[in-house]
Amino acid sequence: MTVDYVAEAAALLPELQDLRRRLHAEPETGLDLPGTQAKVLEALEPLRESAGLEITLGKGLSSVTAVLRGTHPDRPADSAAGASAAEAATATVPAVLLRGDMDGLPVTELTDEPFKSLNGNMHACGHDLHTSGLVGAARLLAAHRDQLPGDVVFMFQPGEEDPGGAPIMIEEGVLEAAGPRVVAAFGVHVEVREAGILHTKPGILQSGSNILHVTINGAGGHGSKPYESRDPVPALAELVLALQNMVSRRFDVFDPVVMSVTQLSAGDAVNVIPASATLGATIRVFSAEALATMQTEVDRLAAGIAAAHGCTAKVDFQVKYPVTVNDEAETVWAMDQVRGLLGEARMRTLADPVMPSEDFSYVLDEVPGTYMMLGAKRADVPEDKQADNHSPYVVFDDSVLGDQAAVLAHLATQRLRAEVAQGCVEAAQG
Repeated sequence: MTVDYVAEAAALLPELQDLRRRLHAEPETGLDLPGTQAKVLEALEPLRESAGLEITLGKGLSSVTAVLRGTHPDRPADSAAGASAAEAATATVPAVLLRGDMDGLPVTELTDEPFKSLNGNMHACGHDLHTSGLVGAARLLAAHRDQLPGDVVFMFQPGEEDPGGAPIMIEEGVLEAAGPRVVAAFGVHVEVREAGILHTKPGILQSGSNILHVTINGAGGHGSKPYESRDPVPALAELVLALQNMVSRRFDVFDPVVMSVTQLSAGDAVNVIPASATLGATIRVFSAEALATMQTEVDRLAAGIAAAHGCTAKVDFQVKYPVTVNDEAETVWAMDQVRGLLGEARMRTLADPVMPSEDFSYVLDEVPGTYMMLGAKRADVPEDKQADNHSPYVVFDDSVLGDQAAVLAHLATQRLRAEVAQGCVEAAQG
């Protein structure tokens, strides 16, 4: 029996759009998303009753982890659905993880959407679509448990934007939620590209993210007598320019680094020379070597420039999200699966990695998997009015939710089948 996930997801689309718009109207940020969690639980409750969906809530964050047990006759070892965690842990039943992030951004929405947020936060990165699409995948798979020769873990994750909910969920056991560790993990992220087109690439997909804060400490004084103080402001200004020059001179253009100084702070009164001045910056890298060089060079520059001005420097370099690396074999396989599901033209290969970072990288550091980008550009928005992810003006075409759900459900089904088939081959050879 072949399941037409695309057609079934299209039938679900109005319900998924309704969920997405309710999430969009009330975004929450960080790790504590009680309202969002409640909406997800409400959407999943029918599956708990009809398909035995096993739901666990996070302890250190408002996460939702759900496990769907497949009932296909080829399911190994414990064949019966609803096996206990202890039984599943000793079985050879494969599991696949599907992930959707749930948090918004502390951005005041400036769109004209009828369901726009009014609470000072915004789903400006599309996580409301990711959550709704994952609910859709759960519904599709729950309706066809008899097609699953294994289990599916649904990872509804808070705190992707900050401070990083994935490592907390991993620590709390999301990768082993079905019993054995998942054999593969998949996720989809919307972006402002042609609607319905998916993009990804094997290997490095997204940069690693880091945060830099530098405080220049001097000696304050009266603004009319700079010679009686050690002014940290010129030192900080010089450091901003030196950091930009350093990026262009100390790093290989084929191992790129991006640094953006986004925060400057000094003083409270115009006639007072402050005792300190600070900057904040975001730094993106694609390799451990570039990261190590950056940390060394920032320390050297800050200390040297501060000393030249009779000041001292305090550097706080925070390594945040790792580089997002798609498993080569899993990604080639997954891209072929999407082409088979949606057609050749709907799956494209990115020529280069992209600079935005992603904490799904923590999952891909632990298990093989693939992260994809799904175009959700609105055709009714003039080109000069289009805004990108994280903009207060960005809008998304949520008609892509059906295909997002279908892709995730299809990847989970086919990956479980491939894993069981490989196990049978290995058993026969053994």
